[in-house]
Amino acid sequence: MTLSRPAPQHPVRPTLSTVAARRATRATIHQTLVSHLEHKQRAPRSVRCAVITISDTRTLETDTAGPAIVDLLQAAGHEVVGRTIVRDDADMVRGAIERQLADPTVQAIITTGGTGITSRDSTYEAVAAMLDKRLDGFGELFRMLSYEEIGAAAMLSRACAGLIGGRVVAALPGSEAAVRLAMDRLLIPELSHLVGEAAR
Repeated sequence: MTLSRPAPQHPVRPTLSTVAARRATRATIHQTLVSHLEHKQRAPRSVRCAVITISDTRTLETDTAGPAIVDLLQAAGHEVVGRTIVRDDADMVRGAIERQLADPTVQAIITTGGTGITSRDSTYEAVAAMLDKRLDGFGELFRMLSYEEIGAAAMLSRACAGLIGGRVVAALPGSEAAVRLAMDRLLIPELSHLVGEAAR
């Protein structure tokens, strides 16, 4: 009995179209990275920010989330030009944001509190109604990161961000841990880039 030998395997050579497609993909990725780096290089080194705490119970003395935002911004080289506390009321939240927008030197507004789903939580409604452009990816990424830490309860957060009149506005939850997560992982790394793009 004669055993047949398997035919020798030859490596499959990519076709010219496959090679061209791979080169085009690499070129696109390279161009995207270069463009992203160029944008970051053009972004302002320091951003002038206002911080608003939204709470029915906290004061400047008992608030922990607001000071955490201030400390993280300043440690990253940004300037905090205003900080205030308002009650969790849609009209008051809107008014506080409008007062900061009236200052032409303010480039970004960061709020903390009122992004949950209780009957008193009104930040999302107030901020979302004011946005000219939404940054849906911010809320999506925050809830993804939050899910890694607290599980399915992350869905209760309605943290959001976007642009109002060319200024960046981000609404963060009220807990200090959630604020630090959003600041460390999302806002601090991209704040200058966001402001630079918003001003174009």
